[in-house]
Amino acid sequence: MAQDKRTAADLGAWLCFEDESGQGLRPPKGRTWGRRGRTPVVRVTAQGSKRVSVAALIAARSWLTVFQLPAYAPELNPVEGIWSVLKRSLANLTKHGIDQLTTLVKTRLRPMQYRPGLIEGFLAKTGLDLTLP
Repeated sequence: MAQDKRTAADLGAWLCFEDESGQGLRPPKGRTWGRRGRTPVVRVTAQGSKRVSVAALIAARSWLTVFQLPAYAPELNPVEGIWSVLKRSLANLTKHGIDQLTTLVKTRLRPMQYRPGLIEGFLAKTGLDLTLP
């Protein structure tokens, strides 16, 4: 990665991060509180393999040189942080159809779009130095 960072700096380039994620009708498991001796149960009525696919891009430019990252590299790709927050917010929520799931995903992503500090935090977590020399 150090060589790629040097290449970006030498070219005066902008670094962009893109990633995609999918969410099915079955909710991701999350932790919750319940009464002692009564395990909370989330009933899932949706069946099938319908999924919503979502893509995200941080710092987009009109021109682009692509460097392939490993399939899952949260230490290099700040977009992985977005998926983590999104999936945690969808934990234990029952979705009854693909339309409801799509609406939920859009509703949960919209506030992140207006929180530059959150996205800057995901960038900082990678430890990449994104400043030009």
